[in-house]
Amino acid sequence: MRMGTAQQEARLRQIDALQSNLAGYRPYEGDMLVQLRKYYRLGLTWTSNAVEGSSYTESETKILLEDGITVAGKTLRETMAALGHAKAYDYMFTLTGKKGITERDVLTMHAMLEGGMETGTAGKYRTTAVLVTGTAFRFPSAAEVPDLMRTLFERTIPGFVSLHPVLQSAKIHKEIVTIHPFSDGNGRAARLAMNTVLIQHGYMPVQIAPVIRQEYIDSLRRAQIQGDDADFIGLILRQEIESQKEILRLIAE
Repeated sequence: MRMGTAQQEARLRQIDALQSNLAGYRPYEGDMLVQLRKYYRLGLTWTSNAVEGSSYTESETKILLEDGITVAGKTLRETMAALGHAKAYDYMFTLTGKKGITERDVLTMHAMLEGGMETGTAGKYRTTAVLVTGTAFRFPSAAEVPDLMRTLFERTIPGFVSLHPVLQSAKIHKEIVTIHPFSDGNGRAARLAMNTVLIQHGYMPVQIAPVIRQEYIDSLRRAQIQGDDADFIGLILRQEIESQKEILRLIAE
């Protein structure tokens, strides 16, 4: 069932209420800040790669990132994808002092995913057509990508500033994956961009767990094919609520 305006507004009110509760624990400093960053560094790296098909489990990702120990039976590509995402995550936190994300920021984060990319494609726009199975949507040609990305960051995204920050972040995510600017790593780059905007505004990063992978993909496809992003935005709002609740629970413990 399509998510209606009333449901969206109700979720935004819930997000704002939870945000007020979290405000009582700010500013996050010392050990709390360290633990929060470690928590999301692991969680976002694992979930973002798992959604794209990585076989690394959460515990295996933790061993790799925190102990530097590779896991037997995993491909070099999967291992480097996890390390590359963690590096991009660290870069994301250098952008917290400003509001908004630029085209250069996205290209830089994508370049840091290089370990999991095809050779020579990281941080560069694709030069070939997109072949994605399971969707009737026709992605832009490679020749259109540079202008579309420039327009996105110079015109489209500035038009989102009047929206609630969580809505802004969801729309930015959707726009990036719809342009599909890279030969690989589009989903990971889009989720990094989304979470950059969220943390810049003081919200918790959103994780797309493997258990909701199909719902996530289906809602994106509807947004692309039908031009209606209500279900996708509803999913992102729901996941922001879950992230806020989880951090409140962890703080309470």
